[in-house]
Amino acid sequence: MTIRIDLKLAIEEFEQFGFYMARRLFAADEMQALLKFARGDSQLAQEAYVRKDASGGQSKLALRNDLDDRSPYTAIVRSHRIATTMQELLGDEVYHYHHKMMLKEPLVGGAWEWHQDYGYWYNNGCLYPDMASCLIAVDRATQANGCLQVLRGSHRIGRIEHFTTGDQKGADAARVAQAIQRHELVFCEMEPGDALFFHGNLLHSSSKNLSHQPRWSLICCYNTKHNDPYITDGRHPNYSRLEIWEDDRVHQELLKQL
Repeated sequence: MTIRIDLKLAIEEFEQFGFYMARRLFAADEMQALLKFARGDSQLAQEAYVRKDASGGQSKLALRNDLDDRSPYTAIVRSHRIATTMQELLGDEVYHYHHKMMLKEPLVGGAWEWHQDYGYWYNNGCLYPDMASCLIAVDRATQANGCLQVLRGSHRIGRIEHFTTGDQKGADAARVAQAIQRHELVFCEMEPGDALFFHGNLLHSSSKNLSHQPRWSLICCYNTKHNDPYITDGRHPNYSRLEIWEDDRVHQELLKQL
């Protein structure tokens, strides 16, 4: 199988808006396989930790810096359809910075405060904001179950200071308030297999899961080779070459889980 992305459109939207939505980037059976594996992943359950929002709502995530080629998470991180697109969007070779499964459970899944990913990564010794993430919807994401929200074009604001809110770090509230007045709020409702590429400085958040449906998602985060952190003992890895897998291999690795 070969997945095609309109790279010209993707680059235009990424540069102008700070994000690009790739619908149906992964097939339904690929997401079924990933979800089956993730639901039964005892290590994921053990590693997942809670982050409370300002009101005490709880969301879980499990973050990994390493790639295990036996894992379907790794297959997606290495996938041509994501990694090569990232290289086009960021204008350089990219490497795996980390990946995480976000576990927002029915009725109890908390909010994520407004923040920028580079608001965190800046402190890891990354000199430039030439970094981005790709969120893959594993479950259906809707406003009811707390889908991602973004402020269109807010990446052009630049890095904003972040402060502790609950167990999380959120962007400066006064600047966020101004950004909300000036930038369109977009609810990123997604079907399983849809993927959202977004810039490290894009302001984003999510609301509580008030529905009876879970919202699990896999977020693959990439840094550029020229932005190799000057800190060698930071929270996430320094540059190492990323082996990129073609679509057929990724498809086969994922379907092993069915």
